[in-house]
Amino acid sequence: MRRREFIALLGGAAAWPLAARAQQQLPVIGILSSRSRATDALLLAVIRQALNDTGFVEGRNLSIEYRWAEGNYSRLAALADDLVRRKVAVIVTIGGDVAALAAKAATATLPVVFTVATDPVRSGLVSNLHRPGGNLTGSSGFQAEMEPKRLGLLRELRPDATTIGVLVNPNVAYIDAQLNDIWSAAADIGREIVILNASTIAQIDAAFATLRQKRVDALSVAIDAFFSIVRRRSSCSRRGMG
Repeated sequence: MRRREFIALLGGAAAWPLAARAQQQLPVIGILSSRSRATDALLLAVIRQALNDTGFVEGRNLSIEYRWAEGNYSRLAALADDLVRRKVAVIVTIGGDVAALAAKAATATLPVVFTVATDPVRSGLVSNLHRPGGNLTGSSGFQAEMEPKRLGLLRELRPDATTIGVLVNPNVAYIDAQLNDIWSAAADIGREIVILNASTIAQIDAAFATLRQKRVDALSVAIDAFFSIVRRRSSCSRRGMG
């Protein structure tokens, strides 16, 4: 996402409740992420700059409450509820639709601004792209819908590859649609697909062991916040493939 786009989005959707409360008390923004502080560092810098551009500076006239699930999606509901109890002015979600859906379930009144890689209508975040309705708004890169394109690119890079592994997180809300897209794309390019599920570090290790055992020729890693957190570990395991 370009910085200018996020500034416009956050400024329009989040700054108004902050401005309304600025004269009463120090306004508080809640940030809910399925990832980690380290993984979100660059995006957090963009968020702070977007707020600065609308006149709000963390520690001066604004407080920010951070909640990270560290890749453990089962924690998101409790973290979202905690932000609601904290009575933040707005919740900004990071790390995919899992965080945004947790915020949606936690409140129907607080403004929620999301950044996701999926179709927000398809995942149930909003009812319409042009008129989201409700208390949620945000932006999407529609990256998850690019799974077929990634498989096509792998075929071009490795035309000799007969078996392609696809690493997915079974805990994402859109897993059924994601798998349907993958199987359909595999049929189109005429390649055998091995689906590998992983939502923990141990399962990541087991997945790469399966890749070696099945002599998979290439690997596609599906879009998911958990994989962003463990990408360095995955890279090391991948270099160890025979």
